[in-house]
Amino acid sequence: MISIPHKAKQFLVLLAKLLIVGGAFYFIYNQLANNDKLDWQKFIVLFRKNQSVLGISFILLLSVLNRYFEILKWQNLAKVIHQISVYEATKQVLAALTAGIFTPNGVGEYAGKALYYPKTEAKRVVFLNLICNGIQMILTIIFGIFGLLYFNAQFNVITTKTVLILFGGFLLILIILFSIKKIKVKGYSIEKLIHKINEIPKPIHQRNIILGILRYLVFSHQYYFLFLGFDVDLPYLTLIAAITSVYFLASSLPTFQFLDFAVKGSVAIYFFGILGVNEWIVIFISTLMWFLNVVLPVVLGSYFVLNFKTKTAE
Repeated sequence: MISIPHKAKQFLVLLAKLLIVGGAFYFIYNQLANNDKLDWQKFIVLFRKNQSVLGISFILLLSVLNRYFEILKWQNLAKVIHQISVYEATKQVLAALTAGIFTPNGVGEYAGKALYYPKTEAKRVVFLNLICNGIQMILTIIFGIFGLLYFNAQFNVITTKTVLILFGGFLLILIILFSIKKIKVKGYSIEKLIHKINEIPKPIHQRNIILGILRYLVFSHQYYFLFLGFDVDLPYLTLIAAITSVYFLASSLPTFQFLDFAVKGSVAIYFFGILGVNEWIVIFISTLMWFLNVVLPVVLGSYFVLNFKTKTAE
């Protein structure tokens, strides 16, 4: 086995840190500077018209709460390995978010968190992170299905027959998965996965679900309040149904974190177009949501990436 000199190892680690942070900031700048659909003049005019210190503070508070609930979720799940403080959980979550911003579906986030633990715990960290993200996806699907059903009942986007076919297909997939749960792929099976999930104490699962629901309510209502700030006057249930539908459909598409706002924006344009909302408003709100909930945490996470100590991974 080739031994790398300590100085060379330090240089490679520094280079990796700079590449992660540099890559993150490049992708952020590229998306904001080269998006010709963003009409900054319209935004400035509307912002000056509706600017409110209280309103801006409230929206920023929702961004803090969104990420804070995610941090608490990770702190809660990390107990399975060992107890960590809120600060340590913050460091791991934000650094992992920065590492995962330009990887498909944020897979770099899994590796980012694993680096804070001994190599022997890497698989457990990845599994716990899967549980952490998985509950959020399940909640997005549940809220999204109800949102889609309500939205469809109001505006008849798809026929009842299509809805029944979709639900039938979903149930068929569940039945197939349940029937093949003992089939192993590379030593893993659905039955084994369920067993590993059940090994985690129930109170941890319950807290994970509660925090996941709180996080979902925070970022979906942040979206809602931003629409109100842009003078979009629609009934609460109609707006929320559209928002939950957008998150459900956009989250089911494979993408990169740095393209997240573009994917959600394109799906949102369709739904809010039905509601008569101007396209530029939809694009701006999607961009603001991305900026507040991804870009700002990545800026903070960059600090933790640059200050990451390799000895924690040993």
